[in-house]
Amino acid sequence: MKKSGFSGTSRHLLFAAAAIALSPAAATAQQELNALVWCDHTDPALIEPFEKANNVKVNLKEYEGTGAGLSIIDQSRPGDWDVLVIDGVDVQRAVDKGILAEMPADALPTADIFPEVRMEANNSRDGKIYAATEKFGYNTVSYDKTKVDPTDMKDMSKLWSEKYKGRIAVYDYYLPMIGLTGIDLGKPTSSLTDADMPAIKDKLFALKANAKQVSDVVSSQTALATGEVDIVFGGGEWLTAGLMKDKPNLDWIIPEQGAVRWAQSIGVMKDSTKKDLALKFVQYILSPEGQARLATSSCYWAMPANAKAGEHLTAEQRTALRWNEQADYLKRTQLYPVPSAQLDAKMQDIWTEMLQHK
Repeated sequence: MKKSGFSGTSRHLLFAAAAIALSPAAATAQQELNALVWCDHTDPALIEPFEKANNVKVNLKEYEGTGAGLSIIDQSRPGDWDVLVIDGVDVQRAVDKGILAEMPADALPTADIFPEVRMEANNSRDGKIYAATEKFGYNTVSYDKTKVDPTDMKDMSKLWSEKYKGRIAVYDYYLPMIGLTGIDLGKPTSSLTDADMPAIKDKLFALKANAKQVSDVVSSQTALATGEVDIVFGGGEWLTAGLMKDKPNLDWIIPEQGAVRWAQSIGVMKDSTKKDLALKFVQYILSPEGQARLATSSCYWAMPANAKAGEHLTAEQRTALRWNEQADYLKRTQLYPVPSAQLDAKMQDIWTEMLQHK
């Protein structure tokens, strides 16, 4: 008889390994979920409760800008991603590309979402829901109330005045800033056309001449916090709310002309092989507890879409987010422009020209 290649010890280890593989503990081995997200979802205080409750590891990849996110997906294999966070106005782009799965309406807390930010036209198509609004806020005016006249900040046009020359940082993102500039000119963000661009271009050039810097989120926030500038045009609660506890001199306002409102949505990827778990993650993020944690994420604060999240926020947190003023803010703000590809290219060209203008 041919001698076995396994020693007695080897056989013992093999049998032990087989027993472990068939044990209940192995059967419930930790799953993994891959999510393509904005930076506010990377806070452990938000993610860890879900991981522990579901014995899952959530792998997060942060991106900025819808174009960058879609590019990552294009370069990935089907099934690489389970969850997507995306700008609310760009959900339809993701639907066009066939990358989002339909989510059951009865699985989402739609009735608890602030009506003004449900954005059915953006998050749904042909009666099917592909994403849900999870968080929103405003591109508006942030400022140091000990260095500027707070009354002036109620009037957006004051940012073009000689009084604040060299004291302003402009947020470097063309869509909300073109939207804000258009609002100051009395042009609604929803109906901007090529014909509006010359006036907006002139206004942007004048703004650049009055500003100290045009900079990204971190640089703008740092400049305001350290006193390098007194105003951030394009800022808002997301820029200052998380700093107000330590820097009560910082504030933000919706001017009388209005402001631009942004909203981010979350959905399940169509090619995910873990759709049930991915939906469970979406449900957690949209729950009152998840919403409160997302609203006060270490990356940036902003309003939770679920109105019941207020029960899980402290009075101080609600004050920083202007919880009680949202009804008024929602009425007086407009969504980001959603330009055609041709108009979008023109807007980007104008913004680039403005950045290079001296």
